[in-house]
Amino acid sequence: MVMTIVYLIGGLVLLVAGAEVLVRGAARLAGIFGISPLVIGLTVVAFGTSSPEMAVSVQSAYAGKGDIAIGNVIGSNIFNVLFILGLSAMIIPLVVSRQLIRLDVPVMLGASVLVVALAFDGQLGRFDGAILFGLVIIYTTYLVISSRKEQAAAASDEFVDEYGLKEKPGQFAWLVNVAFIAVGLALLLLGSDFLVTGAVDLARAFGLSELVIGLTVIAAGTSMPEVATSVMAAIKGERDIAVGNVVGSNIFNLLSVLGLASLVSPIPLSVSPSALAFDFPVMIAVALACLPIFFSGYVISRWEGLLFFAYYIAYTAYVVMSATEAPMTAQFTDAMVWFILPLTAVTLLVVGVRSLQAQRHS
Repeated sequence: MVMTIVYLIGGLVLLVAGAEVLVRGAARLAGIFGISPLVIGLTVVAFGTSSPEMAVSVQSAYAGKGDIAIGNVIGSNIFNVLFILGLSAMIIPLVVSRQLIRLDVPVMLGASVLVVALAFDGQLGRFDGAILFGLVIIYTTYLVISSRKEQAAAASDEFVDEYGLKEKPGQFAWLVNVAFIAVGLALLLLGSDFLVTGAVDLARAFGLSELVIGLTVIAAGTSMPEVATSVMAAIKGERDIAVGNVVGSNIFNLLSVLGLASLVSPIPLSVSPSALAFDFPVMIAVALACLPIFFSGYVISRWEGLLFFAYYIAYTAYVVMSATEAPMTAQFTDAMVWFILPLTAVTLLVVGVRSLQAQRHS
């Protein structure tokens, strides 16, 4: 048991350190080659903070641990929106850019639905992986092209300041940043191996399924770079980074992480029907909930952040209670399904309608 904890903690530390080094090196290297700060923020930063999910899911798929691979992505996406955005919004209300409403949130929602549709036959095969990975290439290409036509000075300034893009690169700066990227990748590979090993041992020790471990422990652990990035950005008032990092990471998780993982090895879901029956719908519902909240004056308020945060606690409690067959699971489920969720849906609908009416009259 001691070695299991060592593997888990060691893996998490290596993943967080690796992601930080990788993002810094990649962002500065992109800046040296003349890529705009906005594109760096939407792609390199958001995708780089998802590199732990990539490392863990690909490693798990290769090792035949499909439950961990799929649970890691689903759990991370739920964690990113409910926990990270919720916590960030409680620190400071987050302003949502119009681009997120027009493009990125609909893409996140569409990608969530597509993954569920592809997984409905009981697995994510190599052809499914090719579709998902192809879409992330198209999405990234579109961002790069469209960013050249649009100006987003505020967002650009945030990314310039945060990632040191104002610094004049030295003669061998590109070589130093390539070294940073290499070190970051090495730390990610080692950390993912440690974390998967520790997670499998933990699941066996407590009699929990690998899916549950993936949805909770691994999902939260691999999302630590997103936590650090978004929470620190919220504290500094860098709201575009705080929100864009989460949405971009979720898109990357669905299209690139699952795409590459299923290309490496088909991921069967037949052994975990609960993923299709419960966890996938929750992921879609979370993505869908972003629309009315983001539309409410293009701001995620503190009470909306508290709502998100509370729902993550409730979701995690349900997953653990269901896995351990706790005596109050049925009552907890009934309260959520028949009272709390409908009340929240009505509240969000009213907020969304009022915000749209206010915008039309203004």
